[in-house]
Amino acid sequence: MRTLTVDELVDQDNHAWEEVKNILQEGDNPYRIVSAESESARVDTLYRLQVSTKSYLGTVAYETGGIIFDHGWITLLGAGGAGIYGSLTSWNGLQEPASVSALEGMLIVAYDAAGGFFGLDTGKFGRSGHIYYFAPDTLEWESTELAYSGFLNWLAEGDLSLFYQTFRWNGWQADMEQLQPGEVFAYYPPLWTQEGGGETSHKSPINVTEAWQTVIDRG
Repeated sequence: MRTLTVDELVDQDNHAWEEVKNILQEGDNPYRIVSAESESARVDTLYRLQVSTKSYLGTVAYETGGIIFDHGWITLLGAGGAGIYGSLTSWNGLQEPASVSALEGMLIVAYDAAGGFFGLDTGKFGRSGHIYYFAPDTLEWESTELAYSGFLNWLAEGDLSLFYQTFRWNGWQADMEQLQPGEVFAYYPPLWTQEGGGETSHKSPINVTEAWQTVIDRG
């Protein structure tokens, strides 16, 4: 398959960015758009992904460094920017140096403060095109049954409180201020134990790469 140029990937007539901005603005969940580190990072990210800006994934990659949702709880990856660890390319083995070891068959698109990860199935589960969630309470990938566009809609207006009900605790919003860029919470006891939970476990900051290593170790 021929590699498309950036000019071919930036679809001026069907650019999805205005649509994405409307979804964010109309959603109930707080968010912050992070500027990309540079114009070259935006261009490079889009080129390496080979995804058009008429798609939500392509336009997030090209227009943002990433988007941070719900008081910093979820980080949606883009071209990389201040307060975000890595980018769509460095998380997925598409550039050197890589931020982490890439996981074959998954395009990692987001991570959360509980040490969970969201990935687009590009072959690990039959190339379904759905977003899967690596759940820190089961240590397994679970299908959201959402395409990337549906996932972005969920981030903007979905019931995140319900989804993370057992991972969160009273006052978690204030505790998010403990986290430095690229950090998530480690739970002790871990969430996957019977004793582990948002209210019952002690939480301490660790680098997101430590949480990711658990995913890699699971294969």
